[in-house]
Amino acid sequence: MADVNDWNRQVIEEFRANGGKVGGQFTGFPLLLLTTTGAKSGQRRTAPLAYLPDGDRFVIFASKAGAPTNPDWYYNLVANPQVTLEVGGETFEAIAHIATGEERDRLYNAQATKYNNFAEYQAKTTRLIPVVVLERKAN
Repeated sequence: MADVNDWNRQVIEEFRANGGKVGGQFTGFPLLLLTTTGAKSGQRRTAPLAYLPDGDRFVIFASKAGAPTNPDWYYNLVANPQVTLEVGGETFEAIAHIATGEERDRLYNAQATKYNNFAEYQAKTTRLIPVVVLERKAN
């Protein structure tokens, strides 16, 4: 695919059509859909992301494959931490917070130990890759 938006759209469609399962390079990989509100546009935007389960929390990583800048979704949730998550066949509201210090390091190291590409992403960039913890909103 020529465009990352087209690629994301295809992953999102497959995720929704198959109850949260995506094949190909994502077979067996924990994946969720994160919907944020645009920091500038106010438009809702959805991104497929790898996650690390941490108890009843969901942890995502603003790696952008080791690029020098954070992904757009990160700036959106910093501006508006109320997000929508789709995990498996379930959709629910969640609140995001940025992990810092020991919590950030513990969670990032757990992901990098499980999936080597996350260690490679951190090695490729001079920025400290942000770790975001998502917690289901109470009803």
